[in-house]
Formats: sequence, structure tokens, C-alpha cells
Amino acid sequence: EVQLVESGGGLVQIGGSLRLSCAFSGVSFDDYGIGWFRQAPGKEREGISCKTSGSAYYSSAMRGRFATSRDNAKNTVYLEMNSLQPEDTAVYYCAALQKRMCPYIYEADYWGKGTLVTVSS
Repeated sequence: EVQLVESGGGLVQIGGSLRLSCAFSGVSFDDYGIGWFRQAPGKEREGISCKTSGSAYYSSAMRGRFATSRDNAKNTVYLEMNSLQPEDTAVYYCAALQKRMCPYIYEADYWGKGTLVTVSS
């Protein structure tokens, strides 16, 4: 059974930083990458990043303020977010993408339930 569980969301001040975690099981980095997506209220879901065993991909809109990394020993992938703005308020999801789909950060085979990030003054 594939499981992806996000944590680390919450309320953060404008300009602040936050690190999200995605603990996963049932998928291997041999075949999959772990991606991050977000969906703001009333907006479509958008891709942020995808981490494979050897590479990290970012959507052009997210490059610079967001960084993804992994801890092999913990089967966990992280999303570090900096200089957060109110428009970053969204539910953030991690997902398992087939490796060949990682550069596109568009479709995923498995999804977590999401964690809410709220950016406010």
C-alpha cells in the first residue's frame, strides 16, 4: 500500500519561512519521484517541484523561493519555502510521480491528503 503523509503546515507571517515534510512508503525512488503541488481556494492545482534519486525539478514560477530535498534514512521529502506571501496560502500536497513524469510536475499516481499553509500578517 502506498502512503504519503504531509506535515508542517500552519500559519506563517508574511516574509516568513516554512518547511513541509512528506513521509512516504510503498514507492521506490527507482521508479518514482516525490512531488509537491498546491491548490489555493478557487484556483487550479499547480505543480511546485519533483525530487528523484538524482535530480530536483521545479516549475518556473516556483524556482528560487522553494527548495526540495530528501532524507533517505527517513523516507521523507521536504519542501523548504521562503519569503512567503499571502498568495502562497494553499493546501500543499505531496505525491508520487512516475520518474519520467517528474520534469513536468503535472500528473501523479498517488497523493497525500494535504496540509494547509496560511500566510498572513
